[in-house]
Amino acid sequence: MIHDISVEELLQLQKDNNLLPIDVRSPSEYAAATIPGSINIPIFNDEERAEIGTLYKQVNVQAAKERGLEIVSAKLPAFIREFAAIPQQKAVFCWRGGMRSRTSATVLSLMGIKAYRLTGGIRAYRKWVVDQLASYELQAPAIVLNGHTGSGKTEILRQLQQEGYPVLDLEGMAGHRGSVFGHIGYAARNQKTFDALLLQELLQHQQAPYMLFEAESQRIGKVALPEFLLTKKEQGTHLWIDLPMEARIRHIIEDYKPEQHAEACMEAFLRIKERIHTPIAAEIQRHLESSQYEDAVGLLLQYYYDPRYEHTASHYDGDKRVTIQANSVMEAAGRVKEYLAAQQNR
Repeated sequence: MIHDISVEELLQLQKDNNLLPIDVRSPSEYAAATIPGSINIPIFNDEERAEIGTLYKQVNVQAAKERGLEIVSAKLPAFIREFAAIPQQKAVFCWRGGMRSRTSATVLSLMGIKAYRLTGGIRAYRKWVVDQLASYELQAPAIVLNGHTGSGKTEILRQLQQEGYPVLDLEGMAGHRGSVFGHIGYAARNQKTFDALLLQELLQHQQAPYMLFEAESQRIGKVALPEFLLTKKEQGTHLWIDLPMEARIRHIIEDYKPEQHAEACMEAFLRIKERIHTPIAAEIQRHLESSQYEDAVGLLLQYYYDPRYEHTASHYDGDKRVTIQANSVMEAAGRVKEYLAAQQNR
């Protein structure tokens, strides 16, 4: 017997640590977008799915079903063993809650393994996420980390997140740092995955006294931020992280590891080269070609990134801007925690 559950029921059981969502779609579908926290036990791999899809379109539905049955029959023992090894309650889902999840749940039930099936599949979950974000109201005041490139804003947020502070790591969710160099060493995520991760974090921190996140632009890599978050950023208190140039250069080198990504660094630089005064651009390129990365980063900060940030800084003067001066990222993180503690004690 198949037990169908809604998106809301699945997420509540998952939140209570009583259920593991299992995506039975192909590995490439799972990689493109899934429910956060789920695992992938595919009933068909990518090649098998493509073969069945071709039969469905070019022959008929019956031929596709018969070939699907042949494939599934051969792999059933291993498929069932994987599910049997999972101690938690389980919920299977596919694209629309159709053949693949129904087959999985039915076979598991026959073998005495209970598995819920998500009604409507991942498509229903995606619709739920979109609807939730479209009407979401972030009640907590925003505390926004701002500052020049290389100030360690993301690292500070991740340290605070590990310590239990209410943080939205937008760059982590996007798989991108937000600049022309932002993809280096990262795997950029698509909008579906970003939206799911963002909503998960928002719901987790619904009762938080404030929300910490970085002052991002509307787009981060491949994804766009929802309008309510951009509005909250403009209304929030901005903690301006102020580090010495040497500390910023050091942090960028440690974060981007340009010696491991020399070609990607050069490609990114060439995309902005024309925006930099010609003699300076030529000097930066020479430094990149000779692996003198600290010199290249210093010139990029001085002649490209810092002037751009000065314009941004003018929007956050007065009581909406608080300067956090420090000599290192670690020290800056400590100062941010001091500020947060002082605000809570007021």
